[in-house]
Amino acid sequence: MGTQFDYDAVVIGGGSAGYAAARTLVGGGARTAVVDSGVELGGLCILRGCMPTKALLHAAELRHAFREAERWGITAGPVSVDVARLFTRKDELIADFAGYRRRQLESGKFQLLRSPASFVDPHTLRLANGQTVTAGHFVLATGSVIPPPPVPGLAEAGYLTSDDALRLTSLPASLVVLGGGAVALEFAQFFARLGTRVTVLQRSSQVLRDTDVDVAKELEKALRREGIEILTGTRLAGAERTSAGVTVRFEHEGSVRSVTAEAVFHGLGRTPNTATLGLEHARVLTDGGRILTDPSQRTSVPHIYAAGDCCGPHEIVHVAIQQGETAARNILNPGTPAVMDYRILLSVVFTDPAVATVGLSEREARAQGLAIRTASYPFNDHGKSMILGCEDGFVKLIANAATGEILGGACVGPQGGELIHEIAVAMGRRLTVRELAVLPHYHPTLAEIWTYPAEELAEQCG
Repeated sequence: MGTQFDYDAVVIGGGSAGYAAARTLVGGGARTAVVDSGVELGGLCILRGCMPTKALLHAAELRHAFREAERWGITAGPVSVDVARLFTRKDELIADFAGYRRRQLESGKFQLLRSPASFVDPHTLRLANGQTVTAGHFVLATGSVIPPPPVPGLAEAGYLTSDDALRLTSLPASLVVLGGGAVALEFAQFFARLGTRVTVLQRSSQVLRDTDVDVAKELEKALRREGIEILTGTRLAGAERTSAGVTVRFEHEGSVRSVTAEAVFHGLGRTPNTATLGLEHARVLTDGGRILTDPSQRTSVPHIYAAGDCCGPHEIVHVAIQQGETAARNILNPGTPAVMDYRILLSVVFTDPAVATVGLSEREARAQGLAIRTASYPFNDHGKSMILGCEDGFVKLIANAATGEILGGACVGPQGGELIHEIAVAMGRRLTVRELAVLPHYHPTLAEIWTYPAEELAEQCG
């Protein structure tokens, strides 16, 4: 590393991707600084994403479990919810998680600069106080933000974002959720299980638009049975505040309809947080704000890399960490570049039933022209899940028709986020369906359900 710059490398953003990059750079001996403009340290996952939302979902699951216990003759009387205490417990957990990350960032292993920053030229940043910082390399890890809603009138009418929903002191009696992705559905179920009347408006023909149809429809069926109204194939036309709350107008099945609720939740996705970075001064190319990178996480400028939500293509924490580490390793070892491999891409939606996938979906495999075979097995015919009262959903395996190698898997059902890792490990070792089928599985367990589609595919694949 040269000495003509203030630092060998500067990482912009102290979230999951940024911290992973900084830790790796320091471990390799690079003089490193982290620039973070957040009011709080920790990044999206800890402060406003994965961790707080899963805490709230656990609380909603506990209330739901009390109701389900009546099937076993177990009653505890009327179950009430102290919303303030619920959110206080969430805050206690997040303060602990964020404190640990803050201590990591303030450990002194690298310089921490708490300031907004933008590029002056490809090797120079200007901080908010006018100070300039130069570096031989940069890693951009600025994450994502919630964009203004693309619905006429909604900004004036008022709406909740996922950030707002984490700070509530009371719950709305009714809620319209715009969007059918992971965040939208997780919050929809959270509110519904705590007593809010929820309507979901999804623009695509199914929720979780990138998943297989059978996966999405199974989740839709379960959520509707819990009382959540889901309308797919809609076109949002406008919104306005009325004496009854907020009215959202939309087109559905050829007619114009409207729904009124006490509040509206904007769950239509996030956008890369790159607008204030001055990327044009660094000559870093973007597409709709998303930083363009190659498989080594290098941008259009050879000494500048990016990782995490600001570049994608997958807004998933463990992927962001891998991207940050990959970028740092390539800065440290330019002669032997590492590249990202998304073959074993995991995704989990923490609804109930959960939706978890790994590798190729059936739709993706067929779009690639691959010769595949698939097999599914339902949880309502599986002993352990029947005992637990978790009979929604199924597991599905996708295998190479000729070799039987497992190419992907999906789980809609109990503990889906845990169960899917068995298939991730199998794919990591490139196991065939026959090899998975003969592996011992304890009985009765949820995990043994994978052996049934594996056995079916082993026969089909010869």
